Amino acid sequence: MIKFIIFFLGITVLSGCAHVVSEESRSATDTSVDLPMLFKNPSDYKGAFVVLGGNVVHAVNEQDGTYVEVVEKPLDYRGRPKKTDESLGRFLIFYEGYLETAIFSEAKNVTVAGEVMGMQVGQMGEMDYTYLLIKSKEIHALKSGGRFPISIGIGVLHSF
Repeated sequence: MIKFIIFFLGITVLSGCAHVVSEESRSATDTSVDLPMLFKNPSDYKGAFVVLGGNVVHAVNEQDGTYVEVVEKPLDYRGRPKKTDESLGRFLIFYEGYLETAIFSEAKNVTVAGEVMGMQVGQMGEMDYTYLLIKSKEIHALKSGGRFPISIGIGVLHSF
């Protein structure tokens, strides 16, 4: 019985450390891409495969697909956006198809693996803004959780 409990706890802990993005997409990632330069000159990296993440600002479904505007945040070892004020700027994710905008809603964390399509000029408030444009191969809306994904309790003082 003790071996079963240890095995179960081991599997639970290891599954909590899994990367958000698939191994296939991570192995296709171009690790030579300099992220600050990518945001400054997106056209120079057209065709590169990258993994980025951040906080959703806005998502809209259009005739050709869904566009998700994101404030970039550095990713942790699991591919989740870090809770930080650091950012290289904003980028747009293009997803061919429909995404539920209630799921990809404002302030939600998102991680995307995809191809750099270059740049797209859009409006941010009353000014023009040049967005890095990523065509999504894999996109994940993530819960904004605490630092530790595991919680242990015995049911006492639990709110209903």
